[in-house]
Amino acid sequence: MKKLLMANWKMNPKTEKEAIRLAKASDAANVVVYPPFPFLPAVAKALKKATLGAQDLFWEAETGPYTGEVSARELKSVGVEYVIIGHSSRRALGEKDEVIAKKVQAALSVGLVPILCVGEVLEEREAGRAQEVVDKQLRTVLSQLPLVAHGQLFVAYEPVWAISTTPHSSGLQSLSAEEAPAKSVELIRYMQHMVSTIQMETKFLYGGSVNLKNVQEVFGYDEIDGALVGGASLKAAEFGKMIKEVST
Repeated sequence: MKKLLMANWKMNPKTEKEAIRLAKASDAANVVVYPPFPFLPAVAKALKKATLGAQDLFWEAETGPYTGEVSARELKSVGVEYVIIGHSSRRALGEKDEVIAKKVQAALSVGLVPILCVGEVLEEREAGRAQEVVDKQLRTVLSQLPLVAHGQLFVAYEPVWAISTTPHSSGLQSLSAEEAPAKSVELIRYMQHMVSTIQMETKFLYGGSVNLKNVQEVFGYDEIDGALVGGASLKAAEFGKMIKEVST
C-alpha cells in the first residue's frame, strides 16, 4: 500500500463553490480529502481519483434522537470511507478518550476506516509526559477493540506543540515544527509495539504542520505511512506540489 496524503480542511472553505474548486485541485490517487459536513456530497461528486473522508462522527453508528450529530452510517451513505476521530481540535473542546473509543467502534462497525488522532500539548511534552499521554489515549481505544478486529485503523500522531494553527495558541509552538518529525519517530515506534496486541491492520500517520518543506522528510521514515495535512492543504498550488513531491 502506498503512503497516503490526507487533507484536513477543518472549518474551511467558506462556500461550496470554493470547496469544489479545492477538491478538483487535490484530486489524485493516494489522497484523502476531509471537507466540512455541508460540502461532503458536492466534494464526493468532484473527486475522481481521491478518496472522501469526514472530520468527525457521533458514537451512535446508526440513527437516533441526537440533534446536531452525524452517524457513521449516514457518512457512509454519501461516499465517506475514512473518518478523523479525536483530533486535537476536538480534544481541546473537551472530548474524552472514552467517547473517542466509542466513536472508533462506531466507525468500524459500518466499515469506515477511523483515523485516530493522538498527541501531547507543549506543557505535557516539556514535563516529560509525552509517552504517558499518548499511551493513555491509544490504550483506551485498544482496550475496547476485540483481539481480532475486522477493518483497518490509522493512528495519526499529532504533536500539538508543533501545530501552527492550533486554536488559541501563542504561535510559538510552530517554531518546533521543523524538528518535530524526527523527534516523533521514537514515539511512533512505541505505539507500533502497543498495537501489536491486536490482530488488525494498523497504519501510522504524522500530523504536525506538514507542508511542502517537510513532506518528503515525513514520507521518508519507514515508520510513517502517510501525513495528515492541515493548513497547507487549503493552498491549492502548494498542496498540488506536495502531491507531486510524494508521487515521484
